[in-house]
Amino acid sequence: MIQQRRKRAYAPDPDAPDQICDAPECTLPGEYKAPKSRSEIREFHWFCLEHVREFNSSWDYYKGMSPAEIEAQLRADASWQRPTWPLGQLGHSPRFEAAFEDHLHAFNFGSRPMSPQAVEYPPPELRDALGVLGLIWPVSFSDVKAKYKQLAKRHHPDANGGDRDSEEILKSINLAYATLRGKFPTQLAHPSRPAAE
Repeated sequence: MIQQRRKRAYAPDPDAPDQICDAPECTLPGEYKAPKSRSEIREFHWFCLEHVREFNSSWDYYKGMSPAEIEAQLRADASWQRPTWPLGQLGHSPRFEAAFEDHLHAFNFGSRPMSPQAVEYPPPELRDALGVLGLIWPVSFSDVKAKYKQLAKRHHPDANGGDRDSEEILKSINLAYATLRGKFPTQLAHPSRPAAE
């Protein structure tokens, strides 16, 4: 059985146009594409290997953006550039919840039914981040940290052969962790479960 050789990561682009490198005074063939700018992400420069490496080492997608613009871009990336909205007032819809009301208390496993007033909902600004990490409110910061480490290790691109999907999942995990760690540290402490930090 003949084993097919794996394509090298730095192999020239087979669709490269027959032109010289776009770097000034370079006469080598331009076989590697690089985006012209953030706004022209589908328009490319064509460089030789040396100049595309130089371009990549200095590329900063967020260059020139304000902190608010960077945060908005990260939030959009976390939802794959799709709009999001809450399911009714404060993120839960009474009509939706009523459809799944447990009249026979089949899911209480012998405990007394909980009144709607006893159910704790997370603050609206934390719901998306908790959902990404798969955590249920109330939660301590040590739980958040442990879950983040577990998910980051599982979805890191290096642990998944450089998979682009893993990279996108890791971005949303990082954003969720940053939201929980940086913006609302006091709300993560729960009386029954003290925060570790």
